[in-house]
Amino acid sequence: MDDSARTRNLRPRLVLASATMLFVELALIRWTGANIVHLSYFSNFILLGSFLGIGLGFLIPAGRGQWLTRWAPVPLAVLVVLVREFPVQVRQTSGEVIYFTAVKTTGLPQWVTLPILFGLVALIMMAIGKMTADLFRQLPSLDAYRYDLLGSLAGSLSFAALSWLRAPSVVWGILAAVALLVLGGRHNTVRYAVPLAAVVAALTLESLASGISWSPYYKIELKRPSSGSRDYKISANGVPHQSIAPLKVLRRSDSPYEEPYRETPANPHRRVLVIGAGNGNDVAVALAHGAQRVDAVEIDPRLRQIGADLHPDRPYDDPRVHVHIDDGRAFLERTDARYDLVVLALPDSLTLVSGASNLRLESYLFTRQAFEAAHRHLAPGGAFAMYNYYRQNWLIDRYGSTLSTVFGHAPCITHYGGKKAAILVAGATPGDQRCATAWRPSGPVPAAATDDHPFPYLLHRTIPSLYLWVLGAILLVTVVSVRLTGVRVRRTVRYTDMFLLGAAFMLLETKNVIGFALYFGTTWLVNAIVFAGVMLAVLGAVETRRRMRRVNQSVLQLLLFATLAVSWLVPTHWVLGLPVAARLIAAIALAFAPIFCANLIFSDRLAAAPDPTAAFGANLLGALTGGTLEYLALVTGYQALLLVVAGLYVGACIAMRFTRHTRGPAEPVERVTVEPTARP
Repeated sequence: MDDSARTRNLRPRLVLASATMLFVELALIRWTGANIVHLSYFSNFILLGSFLGIGLGFLIPAGRGQWLTRWAPVPLAVLVVLVREFPVQVRQTSGEVIYFTAVKTTGLPQWVTLPILFGLVALIMMAIGKMTADLFRQLPSLDAYRYDLLGSLAGSLSFAALSWLRAPSVVWGILAAVALLVLGGRHNTVRYAVPLAAVVAALTLESLASGISWSPYYKIELKRPSSGSRDYKISANGVPHQSIAPLKVLRRSDSPYEEPYRETPANPHRRVLVIGAGNGNDVAVALAHGAQRVDAVEIDPRLRQIGADLHPDRPYDDPRVHVHIDDGRAFLERTDARYDLVVLALPDSLTLVSGASNLRLESYLFTRQAFEAAHRHLAPGGAFAMYNYYRQNWLIDRYGSTLSTVFGHAPCITHYGGKKAAILVAGATPGDQRCATAWRPSGPVPAAATDDHPFPYLLHRTIPSLYLWVLGAILLVTVVSVRLTGVRVRRTVRYTDMFLLGAAFMLLETKNVIGFALYFGTTWLVNAIVFAGVMLAVLGAVETRRRMRRVNQSVLQLLLFATLAVSWLVPTHWVLGLPVAARLIAAIALAFAPIFCANLIFSDRLAAAPDPTAAFGANLLGALTGGTLEYLALVTGYQALLLVVAGLYVGACIAMRFTRHTRGPAEPVERVTVEPTARP
């Protein structure tokens, strides 16, 4: 076979390997979070483990580590069978942050559970990364990375499509198994078939289990009523989440569903907005009170479908109900409607927006700016209500204080089922509410959550000790693992600039994911579009660099800092105030211009590196460090992360001036590659 034919055969295999790598990464984040109780609150650990494994797979020199590719499916089978047959849990007790759950875990402590999971995920991704790297090395670097990006884009879009279709986990397993069998080749068919069959069998049993279905966010389990009960129970990711009850139960005197109506007797309740409509309980109550129109906003289409199919009062069949499958905050920012009553109906989620952040799906619903948006949408005489089992009095006080500030008076508060379960009702004016008890602080009141610091469940601006311990362990494992692959840490010192570029880029990517979540909602679709946009921006930088004969680093650096300065200076509320089309244009420009410039700088620097392996190792350490630096947002807020990004890039630019003498002869353009941290 001549070289051109061999190259043509390599390209589709590289696309398949890259697509498989990203697909398995995304599947591991979703599946482990769905099956390991509370791990959905720690999914960024799985992302960091995946990234470490991929990086190590690329760092292993050619001709070494062939045992990884021979036994690639084995660690995947071990993880799946371990989780399915021996329930693993992550305990969530903490005095610093609240995790919404009704499960008392009995699993091993975090310091045992998380390292085991991290190690298995890293080993799985290292094997697939080694497969990809072996193909990557056989093509010119820039050409190889172009097809790697195309594969990554295909893997991301494929998983997004399965999320949209709400495909069960066995479909994920079958697709991954077929791809791995193709990549393993004929000589590994039997060796791969046994562990992959175990994976598919375990996922088949899970998918066929009674009451199990998947949404874009959760693994949902529906439990039918027991004898003497009419209530359906809905669990999400192994945690009790919602229940379906008939109107006669919902309208009892001690029901939280009735309290907003009792405390606003003069309100006509003609037009009602329910955010977190779920299975339809709040919608049914609004209709029972004579609502002429109910806008039911629910982020999860599967929860809405369950309510439409099973709710005894059929609220979603009523023509007065208008369903919006959307993020509640995004709906508030887009609609022009005004309501007699806005209800925040148990919208606490059990998962994070993405594997790269600490933002939960509902975080932007509980900021001061969100309460202000709800206040703006109240009709004259209208009211706002929210209720939940809040777990801690300080969380009730945070919301009560924020509502008092926004509405100009204290809201009503009614406790039910214990002092930590409460309903808060705030009329547009004091005369629009009738309280038996007005809210008063029970102790020191925590500061309000804001769009810049959207962490309502975090008591103080601090990084919880659990996170610090685990992140420290991850960084230690990273350093040791890189050393074991044959890359000497001392040799990477001359690539300090590469380390800083990796840290800055990973942090910048995460900041942009968070920004889009605020501007357009925390839905899975927005998240998928952002990741695809990052890869397209990187691909655009590759194509631009290929067409440039010379690169002026000083000019590129000035452009990078100019785009970062614009992102820093443009306030988020200004972008939120734009019409949707203009908001999209502004968000794309603010997010992707720095990414484009950063990848031009990185690709040019890597082209001249005399030791690309050491350079890549330094960048890997930096990328993982950037992933851990996202936790600084718990202290500083997200906008301040741009200052950290700028500081890292300043350090990288300074370091470049001191490392120029280490550069070897300039390589041809075809040898250029792009920053590996661009992979979501």
